[in-house]
Amino acid sequence: MTTTNEPLRREWTRFRRPGRLIAMAAAALAVIALGFLHAFGNHASCDGPCPVDPTGPDGSLVNDQFAFAHRELGEHGTITVRMTSMTGTITYPPPNHDQILPGLVPWAKAGIIIKDGVRPGSSYAGLMLTGAHGVRMQYDYHHDIAGRAGGVSAQSPRWLRLTRSGDTVTGYESPDGERWTKVGTARLPGLHQTARIGLFAASPGDLTLQPTGFGGGVREHVRFTQASAVFDKVALTGAVTEGGWTTDTLGDMNRTDWEKYHQPSGAVEKDGTITVTGIGDIGPVGAEDGARPVESTLGGLPLALLVVLVVAVRFATSGNPGGPPTRRVLAARAAVVAAATFATGLLAVAIVLPAGVSVLKGNGITVLPVSTPTGARVVLGTAAALALSAVLAFALGTLLRRARFAVPLALLAVGVPYTVTSFPLIADGPAQWLLRLTPAAGFATRQTLVEHPQVLAHYAPSAGYFPLPWWAGLGVLCAYAALLLWFAARCRSSGRGRAG
Repeated sequence: MTTTNEPLRREWTRFRRPGRLIAMAAAALAVIALGFLHAFGNHASCDGPCPVDPTGPDGSLVNDQFAFAHRELGEHGTITVRMTSMTGTITYPPPNHDQILPGLVPWAKAGIIIKDGVRPGSSYAGLMLTGAHGVRMQYDYHHDIAGRAGGVSAQSPRWLRLTRSGDTVTGYESPDGERWTKVGTARLPGLHQTARIGLFAASPGDLTLQPTGFGGGVREHVRFTQASAVFDKVALTGAVTEGGWTTDTLGDMNRTDWEKYHQPSGAVEKDGTITVTGIGDIGPVGAEDGARPVESTLGGLPLALLVVLVVAVRFATSGNPGGPPTRRVLAARAAVVAAATFATGLLAVAIVLPAGVSVLKGNGITVLPVSTPTGARVVLGTAAALALSAVLAFALGTLLRRARFAVPLALLAVGVPYTVTSFPLIADGPAQWLLRLTPAAGFATRQTLVEHPQVLAHYAPSAGYFPLPWWAGLGVLCAYAALLLWFAARCRSSGRGRAG
């Protein structure tokens, strides 16, 4: 009598030949070795100690760099201003980086803000005009509320108002200082009794995409930018002390040649107007800021994927004693392939991910933090994507019966789309469609980067952004693997019946 586990034991015995086990070990070593090569090969370069990215109220890494003219505010108070101008400068791309042209980047911002002190990363709520997104109310780095669209000029000024009541801040806008429209309300838990209130300006770097010379791929370049805003009719109630405005530049400013020799960042008060000029941004830190996601240590995955696809196909096309396999035997073979690949991927990723991140941090590289559940999802999900890819290749090998046909097809289905979209080799549009429609979509499980609507970034596969959420991408890969395995089982069973 044949026991339930006998086909599994028999197929595992067939699988664990020295050549296959060596190949699987090589796949794991490729992930580990290339991950460590990336980690040890990257070092921060700074004039003196490298600055530490501030953390926001929720513990995440944030940008908090802007020019700030401020005063002390008690638990209750209001600031009202009229903005009459907002202008900016953007540098030309290399090699003409010493030339400047006028203009504002879309998320340049200037307006009024209430902040829990001047420590970078402290809680805040701001009402601002942006370069291309109209009035916005933003608070605590991740929250963004849209107001009225449009720009500003001396003929069409913008009125802005922020009101504090305890830990609640409400923003209003008006075209004339008479008719006010509420933009939004923010609650800032733990806001100190005495906060800072005032006017600010910031301008993040301008992201430009330059062709790589291959198939439509692009690389990101960030240009220096600066924004200036002019305010008048400034009215403040609830100030703790009398006196003038204190000017601070939060973050690293006035170090560029433009700021040193042309337009310094800061605030200037003259004839009833206040002009605030600043660089930088207030918002979440992302890969566009030079921080590395944890999945940057997984550069060896394409090579490991190549190995497991070949191993799976060759296992499927190896000798079939007794004729075509039954569905039960086929299921046992697929389970062995999946389990062996999953274990290989799990071991490799579980080693290189935490160790590589630790090395990067030790070299002064900023690594975007992830929660424990997200880290576990990357480890388990990447191993699962490798296992499902191997099952897909096994099914193709079973169907085609010849490794010379099945291996190229498996590579074209999974390996090629994953590899060419991981690097800036093809245009963003085709890359996104490849990761929606092909089995390579399953490797979305490795993504930890988060898209932020209020941050300008290159949200494309070559920058680490998959078009589908991880669960949907894994579902696409699972559907391909299940469909091909079912088709292979049906075809081989039919072939066995005809042979009988």
